[in-house]
Amino acid sequence: MMIDAAGTIRYANRQVSALFKYPHDEIIGRHIEDLMPERFRDRHILHRKSFFDNVRLRPMGLGLELYGRRQNGTEFPIEISLSPIQDGEKLLVAAAIRDVTDRKRIETQLIAAREAAEAARLLADQARESADRANLGKSRFLATASHDLRQPLQTLALLNGTLRRIVANPDATEAIEQQDQAITAMSRLLNALLDISKLESGAIKPEPSDFAVAAIFEEMRSEFAALASTKGLQLQIESCADCVHSDRSLVEQILRNLVSNAIKYTRAGWVRLRCLHEQELIRIEVMDSGIGISPDQIPYIYDEFYQVGVPTNSSRDGYGLGLSIVMRLVKLLTLELDVHSEPGKGSAFSLLLPAGHDNAKAADATRRTTAFEPRLGRAHVLLVEDDAAVRAATRMLLKVEGYRVTAVATIAEAMAHARDAIDLVLTDYHLSHGETGLQLVAALRELRGNHVKAVLMTGDTSSAMKEVPRDSYLKIASKPIDADELLALLRTLLAA
Repeated sequence: MMIDAAGTIRYANRQVSALFKYPHDEIIGRHIEDLMPERFRDRHILHRKSFFDNVRLRPMGLGLELYGRRQNGTEFPIEISLSPIQDGEKLLVAAAIRDVTDRKRIETQLIAAREAAEAARLLADQARESADRANLGKSRFLATASHDLRQPLQTLALLNGTLRRIVANPDATEAIEQQDQAITAMSRLLNALLDISKLESGAIKPEPSDFAVAAIFEEMRSEFAALASTKGLQLQIESCADCVHSDRSLVEQILRNLVSNAIKYTRAGWVRLRCLHEQELIRIEVMDSGIGISPDQIPYIYDEFYQVGVPTNSSRDGYGLGLSIVMRLVKLLTLELDVHSEPGKGSAFSLLLPAGHDNAKAADATRRTTAFEPRLGRAHVLLVEDDAAVRAATRMLLKVEGYRVTAVATIAEAMAHARDAIDLVLTDYHLSHGETGLQLVAALRELRGNHVKAVLMTGDTSSAMKEVPRDSYLKIASKPIDADELLALLRTLLAA
């Protein structure tokens, strides 16, 4: 909105009306103080006069909690940035207002979670004899919390995928696309929080092995090429013939966060991923032509919620957790991570790993994914999911995609269909009453043979999942999985 020196609103876009719940015509000509709680109004008049006496570009209310007031009297937290605008002889101020209700709530929850974790850690230090029991409890809690938090996200992701397949109205399609972006952001934040919790609880144990760097580089290309292209950036991934010795999944997570950050903070130019051989060590570098980091900020970039060049009271893209996770993983793997940066010219993060053996290349080659086959007719899927919302959302998606679906909640109900012509079983790992999807698969295979194809969906990211036996007809999908990834997995397994 635009406001004059008397505090009168001269212009407001439609989003202002939606935010403050006023008809648009009633916003224009109203005093800006009408849109804030009464307790702020007298003080704001003084602030407004002070701003017009000393006009400059700045955020409003640094260090203060600012609130807006809707027409119905409800209040909500906001952030405001002010910019002076000369309109002929008149001086106006443009105010950009953002509703930060969701972010404030998440930040409060994160702070509370950190305080709770710190309190738990102090108690563990005071009672060393119960440390093992406490860690086991944390692992169980994280496994349960991971599952329960991922369930509603999984429901949203599958419903979104269904809507994208049946809605043709352009306005609705745009809304669904925005919803998909929000679900993706929520998933990233949830994964980051759970990653930090698992790292601090000791639930993650490295499993080092030899693997080819090229395999991870291809994963990065597949995951980030489209994102970089959308921003008009060149994603340059150089060939690498080296092998390293470490935990592949954790190294991949480190590089994923570094590449994601590089793309986020690069407005134009390129992001480059390369490897350098140094005697018995391999240096993997993530470089960019982005905004860079000033020397005084580098000591803080691994702190939670810290973002380069983003003041505390301004708009944020993400929550500043990526590099905090990176540093925890680097310490867990006893690796070295260096950063060199220059403001306005870009940054380079270098990860130093011990060299591995060349025979890892052959093992990695067998892990390459095959191209997805087209949907194979009206395949019959037995869906077993005890969460009613996830079950309904998954059933709708599969039906829209053309599959025949039998949806049940328990192993007993599933076994009632054991002799039907089932092409594939899609089951949650944790079912009710302590049962698991793995038990269901075992029972079906005992009855019908080992050719039964199955996908285990799970929100459990504990180390216990690594012990689940795998074969060419059994795949594991981590929740939340989006609709396209789930359908692609089904097509691949049906074609096997």
